[in-house]
Amino acid sequence: MGRSLGVVAAVAAGLMLCGVGTASAATLVVRGSAEQVQVTGARKGQTLVLTRSGKRVARQKAGSLGGAVFRDVTPGSGYRVANSKPVRVLSDAGTPPSTKIYNQRLPKSGYGYLTTRDGTQLAIDVHLPAGVTAPYPTLVEYSGYGYADPAGGESSIAQVANLLGYAVVDVNMRGTGCSGGAFDYFEPLQGLDGYDAVETVARQPWVMHHRPGMMGISYGGISQLFTAATRPPSLSAITPLSVIDNTQTTLYPGGILNTGFALSWAKDRVHDAKPASATGGQAWALKRIKGGDRICKDNQDLHPEAIDLLEKTAQNAHYVASVADPLSPITFVNRIQAPTFMACQFTDEQTGGHCPALADHFTGTRTKYFTFTNGLHIDSLDPSTFNRWYDFLELYVAHRAPNLSPLVKGSAPVVFQTAMGVAGLTLPADPVQGKASYDDALNAYNSTPPVRVLFDNGAGDPAKPNTPGPAYEHDFARFPAPGTRAYAWQLGGAQTFTWSRTSRPANDFSGSTAGGTNGLWTNTPNYRWTQPPTGAVASWATEPLSASETALGAGFFKATIKSSVPDVDLQVTVSELRPDGRETFVQSGWLRASDRKLDAKKSTPLAPVLSLREKDAAPLPTGKATNITIPMYYQGHAYRAGSRIRVTVGPPRGDQPVWAFGDTVPKKGTARITLDGATLTLPVVPGLAVPTALPGCPALRGEPCR
Repeated sequence: MGRSLGVVAAVAAGLMLCGVGTASAATLVVRGSAEQVQVTGARKGQTLVLTRSGKRVARQKAGSLGGAVFRDVTPGSGYRVANSKPVRVLSDAGTPPSTKIYNQRLPKSGYGYLTTRDGTQLAIDVHLPAGVTAPYPTLVEYSGYGYADPAGGESSIAQVANLLGYAVVDVNMRGTGCSGGAFDYFEPLQGLDGYDAVETVARQPWVMHHRPGMMGISYGGISQLFTAATRPPSLSAITPLSVIDNTQTTLYPGGILNTGFALSWAKDRVHDAKPASATGGQAWALKRIKGGDRICKDNQDLHPEAIDLLEKTAQNAHYVASVADPLSPITFVNRIQAPTFMACQFTDEQTGGHCPALADHFTGTRTKYFTFTNGLHIDSLDPSTFNRWYDFLELYVAHRAPNLSPLVKGSAPVVFQTAMGVAGLTLPADPVQGKASYDDALNAYNSTPPVRVLFDNGAGDPAKPNTPGPAYEHDFARFPAPGTRAYAWQLGGAQTFTWSRTSRPANDFSGSTAGGTNGLWTNTPNYRWTQPPTGAVASWATEPLSASETALGAGFFKATIKSSVPDVDLQVTVSELRPDGRETFVQSGWLRASDRKLDAKKSTPLAPVLSLREKDAAPLPTGKATNITIPMYYQGHAYRAGSRIRVTVGPPRGDQPVWAFGDTVPKKGTARITLDGATLTLPVVPGLAVPTALPGCPALRGEPCR
């Protein structure tokens, strides 16, 4: 493969920004980066010493491919390794020292490389829409998956955007696939790389308005939050789907390690960040190297210097602000200024049900739209939300009136069958599409309140239970919804349960391996949600509700606990006991009892927040009762008149698909636990209309029935 003169010149310009020096042997390449110094060309195991003004700053040994990364280096000039020329270390500010780097030319279509401010080359793949003339409205899709794989990127939705008339630039994060650099989960450099990708794409002659947007689901959605917080000036809008509010609520729910999806995902990132080989890295990169891609091969040099995400996970079981906050979107989405469309699910089996916590933290942008619903990870692109997402892209990226072609509408069943594993889905009518002018369409879209909640997703068509689509919806001016109040149910007397580590229950939500994640991405998920054994949990139920009540938000369970062991992991599950004798799962929450202290500054009457700081951890007092609060994850559920609300507390059962808790305590012996004074508090929106009857059983997506 070759590179154009423009790209070569851009690479040289990028290296000049941060300084590149070579040792006298002309093999050692030293490069300044954002709070880093990167070295390639050393011998395996060679001792490298970083100096500044003749004083030693740090030392380390070169990795297996002769690379090294000195991290947490103070910005400034005059850094050397061996006899290299002095290099400059940049800050992690969004704006680069020079914008000349963005003048590089990217391929008009297909595979290539994009150079960032520190000279790192990121693998990209440019997808153009068929039958459309340039310039194209353009979207950047960015993650550590194999997005740049020319054979088709893992979890990419580029084909969907192409069908809508958009060009897509798929970008692989540094340290993954054929991209250079060393991987670290959402380190500041990844956000800066996103900034550089947006600004470089914006300057391509084929990009409409020279203001690309961003799109993506899950990893590709979360990356948008990190990128947009750096405020790339050419970024037109972002559309993050199925995202997290912070890493803790997915990785350490209630202080308990999620050994199911979260830990498995971390293991996959460790594997994918390795140099491409038969035993590690991304397979598509190895294929390109074997096919003669020298750039991809050279870009592997720093891959062995990736931060071990598993070790980082183990070292941060408790909350450390300096580590956790930079990785938690809830701490920085206030810096986002770009128009934002975000959609996520209360019962997302991968990222979890905490995304709605972000909504009232988006204070930096005036244009923001949120859609929340029960449902699965993929439901952020169900037909109802798809229309709103498309309209937003047309209005804020393409700057034209939305008008889906008959071809796209006719293709919808195939698209949704492929993406969601559900057959027969079509796009509903949309009030914005078909308007006579852009201004009319924009006014129609903006006349809708910014928060949209879809209720009883899966029960929209009683003849097709579990098919994506709500039974009804409500719009709100903000989230939490205006008028929401904390409604408490006193649950009755003391209850005692016992359990041992050897007999603790396994994951209850499980399914076949066919059709999406764990068999869930279909309209007939193979849930196995079983009743807990007698004596294995404490369980209460309210009196039958005299009227329907809608819970919208987080909520919590409170009680006193007396335990025979100094620590225990607990899960609270809230369900609806229906008048027909069936039971519908609604939501869960978790707590490691030693981490029971709340953070008074972060907690609200509707959503308590655990401190999770190591200094606040304390064993349960022997033989004495003490107070505990178990925060619930978010829900949007209408409990119908005549139903009772059931609360079950016991050891973590995995009542969230593909989540598991293999590190529960006690580690040995049998625990005897007594809970008393139990209270369930839910955020209720008084008087909110519930216009439909009790849904079928099963029917609701992400909420199995037994």
